[in-house]
Amino acid sequence: MKEYKLSDFLPTTRKELDIRGWDSLDVILFSADAYVDHPSFGAAVIGRTLEAAGYKVAIVPQPDWHGDFRDFKKLGKPRLFFGIAPGCMDSMVNKYTANRRLRSEDAYSPDGRHDMRPEYPTIVYTHILKQLFPDVPVVLGGIEASMRRLTHYDYWQDRLRPSLLCDSHADMIIYGMGEKTILELCRRMDDGFPISSITDIPQTVYLAQKGNVPKATATTDIVLNSHETCLQNKRAEAENYRHIEEESNKMHASRLLQDVGNKTVVVNPPFPPMTTEELDATFDLPYTRLPHPKYKGKRIPAYEMIKFSVNIHRGCFGGCAFCTISAHQGKFIACRSKESILREVKQVVEMPGFKGNLSDLGGPSANMYGMGGRNKKACEKCARPSCIHPQICPNLDTNHAKLTEIYRAVDSLTGIRHSYIGSGVRYDLLLHRSSDEATNRSAAEYTRELIERHVSGRLKVAPEHVADRVLQLMRKPSFQQFRDFKRIFDRINKECNLNQQIIPYFISSHPGCHEEDMAELAAITKSLDFHLEQVQDFTPTPMTISTEAWYTGYDPYTLKPVFSARTPEEKLRQRQYFFWYKPEMRRDIERSLRALGRIDLIKKLWGHENNRTTDYRERPKEKKRRPNRGNR
Repeated sequence: MKEYKLSDFLPTTRKELDIRGWDSLDVILFSADAYVDHPSFGAAVIGRTLEAAGYKVAIVPQPDWHGDFRDFKKLGKPRLFFGIAPGCMDSMVNKYTANRRLRSEDAYSPDGRHDMRPEYPTIVYTHILKQLFPDVPVVLGGIEASMRRLTHYDYWQDRLRPSLLCDSHADMIIYGMGEKTILELCRRMDDGFPISSITDIPQTVYLAQKGNVPKATATTDIVLNSHETCLQNKRAEAENYRHIEEESNKMHASRLLQDVGNKTVVVNPPFPPMTTEELDATFDLPYTRLPHPKYKGKRIPAYEMIKFSVNIHRGCFGGCAFCTISAHQGKFIACRSKESILREVKQVVEMPGFKGNLSDLGGPSANMYGMGGRNKKACEKCARPSCIHPQICPNLDTNHAKLTEIYRAVDSLTGIRHSYIGSGVRYDLLLHRSSDEATNRSAAEYTRELIERHVSGRLKVAPEHVADRVLQLMRKPSFQQFRDFKRIFDRINKECNLNQQIIPYFISSHPGCHEEDMAELAAITKSLDFHLEQVQDFTPTPMTISTEAWYTGYDPYTLKPVFSARTPEEKLRQRQYFFWYKPEMRRDIERSLRALGRIDLIKKLWGHENNRTTDYRERPKEKKRRPNRGNR
């Protein structure tokens, strides 16, 4: 096992600069997360990328934004710019639940502390830096800026907000996965170009004077409804988001322009997906895979979850309406080579505390590795946000053979006992019948390999709902496919004498979902012998199609009205059906079912129909059942 020194980490203090013999820096990154030197943490990836290109870079993790701002001043002024990487999650999603209640812990802070980051750290940090160093550019990155690059609905303030550039007064946003973009920006600034003159780098967002937007030479423009129009007209806001999503997922996208006040927000198209060689280079950087030594003796919850996991690809072509992955990473899959994956697994084997079990060998989705369009020219012209909804594209190669090969190569390494799959599995890809029989055989072989050898007792899948009408709006397959996959899962478990559970994920209050749909969900999942625990109330997050439908009341693609449960009372009434099996929930659910005229579901849930709501204070306490029990 390698022993790491303080100098093996990117510097965070003046003392650490002195250890390296540096008296100045090219770029200083401010992160609202704890500094974990691992390829799953964005600030570490950007920092290591810049370091590998020869730039002097430091990270200031979770600076104190109160008082005299000493954390913002301690490293001085960078030669090129300040970078803000506010965290792996949107700060408000990280801090609050769907009911706007404070979460029990901040997963990206030492010991889960709540006081280590402000709300909207991108705005707070930028305002401080602009106050202290008004002549130094500030560049925004990470999920918070990426998903707030244009007019967006903010659920926590219940209002539309303009591009984050307007609220923060930063100079530029780098959206998506930013390695290529930040290197190009540094090269341009190194060549003497001021940031205000740099307007054509892919995957960047900047503000121009209205009526004075530089002409695009390599792309066409799409002019969105202005911020002011969206404030007045929700249908105009919904209309924008079809363009925003489609251009995020095109191989050759258009530039997006949106007026706000006397400015125009300019969103340049993204870079093409990384090649395997480029992605390998990112993951092969000299990460220690450990938290910075300053956190010795402290627990960082998010790190504990992923420290023995390995990410094997980027991108997701699922296009789920409530998900931000494709808006951030795109729909085209970029894969690491087998050799790069094996190198990282060997590094994990040497980590302190590793006992032979990888917690996850996956990515944004468990089983999209190696997949893409057979005819690449067709993909270059495609505007579909999803390659598998409403049907799996006939051009999509769904062969799982490369992924099965990766699993087996990892399992053959010395020191590996098990490689588990913790990422969500797309069972619609496994059930798909291709015209190519070799592809069908690969899916069957992968399914058996997965269930026999890579389930740590519980396999995550995400049907999300049971009502086809709701599933269509979510861009998820019919619930019948979950039933079909569960039968396969149960059969293989029986054949192999395994006692494993399938863990389904469900969402309440998604646009299009009525209370009666949730009542049906309770009855159907009860008939499958599930006591649900992996559930969530829909949280409107910036820049998803579902969020825009929830806020505007319109489907952004059809512009037809869509119902949403909007009040806290409506959302709680939907959520209660997840927990029909809890004695304390029964009274309210029975009352709701009677109001809906669905007395038939009372019998389905509890086996009899009462003429009155039972007073459970008169009943003995029911014995708790094991949650999520599969069919036996």
